[in-house]
This record gives sequence, C-alpha cells and structure tokens, in this order.
Amino acid sequence: MIMNLNYREPLYLERYLGVMRDRLPSQFLISRSICVDFDRDSPVQELWGMHDEAMKSFREMKERINSIKELPPFAASSLLDLKAAIANKILENCYFCERRCGANRKKKKTGHCRLDAVSRYSAEFLHQGEEPELVPSHTIFFTGCNFTCVYCQNWDISQAPQSGIPILPQELARIITLRRAYGSRNVNFVTPTPHTHTILKILNALKVNVPVVWNSNMYYSNEIAALLEGIVDVYLGDLRYGNDDCAKRYSNVPDYWGGVTRNFMTAYTGGEILLRQLVLPGHLDCCTAPIVKWVKENIPKVRFNLMFQYRPNYRAYEYPEINRSLMPVEIQKALEIVRESELEDVLI
Repeated sequence: MIMNLNYREPLYLERYLGVMRDRLPSQFLISRSICVDFDRDSPVQELWGMHDEAMKSFREMKERINSIKELPPFAASSLLDLKAAIANKILENCYFCERRCGANRKKKKTGHCRLDAVSRYSAEFLHQGEEPELVPSHTIFFTGCNFTCVYCQNWDISQAPQSGIPILPQELARIITLRRAYGSRNVNFVTPTPHTHTILKILNALKVNVPVVWNSNMYYSNEIAALLEGIVDVYLGDLRYGNDDCAKRYSNVPDYWGGVTRNFMTAYTGGEILLRQLVLPGHLDCCTAPIVKWVKENIPKVRFNLMFQYRPNYRAYEYPEINRSLMPVEIQKALEIVRESELEDVLI
C-alpha cells in the first residue's frame, strides 16, 4: 500500500502518461510497425545483427512520433516478430536471467527458476494497490522466479513454477484488451524475466494501445535487456540490496549488484523507471544508503518509491536478524537518507 497522502503526478514518467492517456503509442506498437524481413531458421547471431540494425529505425521513429495517430500500419514481418524469434532460440540454451544456466527449456530441462517453455500465471486482475500513477493496473502474476527470497510474500506463487494456468498468448491478449476497455492504465507483468518469450508473443497478438510495465527484480541478461528496449514503457524495478553479500544470503543471487545496476542504466536510456527500494530491517547502512547514493549519482531522473512494507514471511524465521518488522527509528532514518540525497521524484 502506498503511504503518501500528498500525492502529485510523477516528474519522470511523462511518456508513460502519454501512452496511458492514449496520446502516444506504446513502444511495442512502434516495434510492430518496423518492417524486418528475416528467416526464423537463421543462426541467432545473424538475427541479432538484424535486430541491432532494426533498433536504429525504432529509435528514429520513437523520437519522431508525437501522436498515436502518426503510428504507421503494422508490418507483416516486424521488429517485434524478430524479438520473439530470438527469445524463442534463447530457450534452447537459456540465458534469460543473469544466472545464464543454459537449460534447454524446450526439452523440459529447467534451471534455477524450474520453468520449462510453458509459461503459467496464477492470477490476473485490476490491481488497486500499486503506485497511484499505475492504478488500476492490469496485473498478471506469473509463476516461478529466478530469485529465492527467504522472506517472499508471494512464495506460494514464486516457489511453485508448475502451478497456475498455462498461457495461450492469443487468449491473454484478449483479456488484456478487455481490461483496457474496463479502465486499466497499463498491463503489469509481474516476475516476467523467465517468461520473456511468452510476453513477446502476447504483445504480438495485442492490438490495443496500453503501456507495458515490466515488474521485475531486474536480474536479467544483457541480451534480454536488448530485447526489452522497444517493448517496455515502464521498468517497475526493485533495487533491493546494496551489495552482493546480502543478495546471496537472502535471495540466493550471485553477482547481484553489477548485473542489476547495469540493467537499470540500460533501462534509463530506453524507457522510464519507477524504482522500488524495499527497506529491510537492519539493512539501512549496507543496502538503503548505498542504493540511494547510486541512484542519485547514476540515474537521478527516476520515480523513486521508498517502501516500508517489509514483513517476515516464508522462511524469514530462519534468519533472526530480519525476522521482525521495521522499527520506527529505522523508518525515520530511511526517510532522512532519501531527503538528504535530494532526489527530485520520491514517492513514500
């Protein structure tokens, strides 16, 4: 739940607001209008070369379009088709996330996320509990996760990857269209990274103009970062840990800081960012403070959400130092850290 009683419209989500109000086209619609003639059987490196060239056209068109009415017709063979084809090939030697496990998910082999090629979701609905500029948000909760957070509030979803409803892209595109008609401000893909291939297929079947929100831990490979440019309007990204040790201890994530900050830097140039910093008990000096400092120095023009919603869920009881709620003094210190940073667009 958002605690800010003096809400004002965000400073740094201007394009998102334009798409939300149907004045500008979502990025995935622009990608669908970029013509790329390619052979799906080509080697993946050849497809990447074509992708890099097509992205130049995408960036030019994105800068040029000032209205949804200026969007060209969809191409018979598009940049979005090419992105989907590349993602499909990556499934055979999976490196969607930064773990780069190499599992052949098409042959039912799984890595850390324990997911094969079939994506599933546990629920989809108009969510009223996200940040104010997002609600009502059409939130789709995918099963599985590439993290194993010991305090996960959605552990019954994240740790049960084979549960849920198998996704048919055309059907989910139909549901997204209906939700948009009923007032959704966006489509919000939760824990999306292992499901990149499916999300691209969903968007390829979608014709309605709707902002795409990538609700993510931001722990994906640089190749996936390249595919997301031209697709994602808002990166709703967690920056949870200020160092690798805390990430390894509480989420079993190796090499966290370098990969996640790299992805935030990439997202900063290709989309807009709503950054979440969940304050953990006892982790203000090692996590909150260095995160705020890094954001101010590297990606200052983001919507920054300082979150105090931590609860000791799942297996937090095994870690006494975080098996408690935040104390008032910790909340006050976190607020002071952010205020002293002079970040301009803060939601509390």
